[in-house]
Amino acid sequence: MPRYAFEDFPVGFELDCGSCLVDREEGQRFAAAYDPQPLHLDEEAANASVLGGLSVSGWHTCAMVMRLMCDAYLLDSTSQGSPGIDKLRWLKPVRPGDTLSVRMVVREARASQSRPAIGLVRSEWQVRNQRGEPVLTMEGWGMFGRREAGNDS
Repeated sequence: MPRYAFEDFPVGFELDCGSCLVDREEGQRFAAAYDPQPLHLDEEAANASVLGGLSVSGWHTCAMVMRLMCDAYLLDSTSQGSPGIDKLRWLKPVRPGDTLSVRMVVREARASQSRPAIGLVRSEWQVRNQRGEPVLTMEGWGMFGRREAGNDS
């Protein structure tokens, strides 16, 4: 039985989702395949860019965050996917060698009007580097199965 269902995500619930090391080669493979801008691939071009050095793609950062979310709670939940992300902000460059930490905070939770077996959870994810500096924030919705579909709390 999954550990997390809709009822386990009340407003104000916080969860540390762990951390990961940003690997240079992995970042460059991702960039070469999906975001081949020179500032992600070429040291000289990156140094000349507004970022002032090599950085991984923001989309790669999002993918790393998604992995941490999966490992922390989604794979052990009644997750039914997501209708989308409402806000996404890349606040600072993420560099090879950085260690990213993710924290999730529930901002809103409500039962679905059209699907009583589903609850909707709006969360904010805060991503920081090893210096505690915020590098990314996201807000979005998740859909989770409910333990008690008749309970509209």
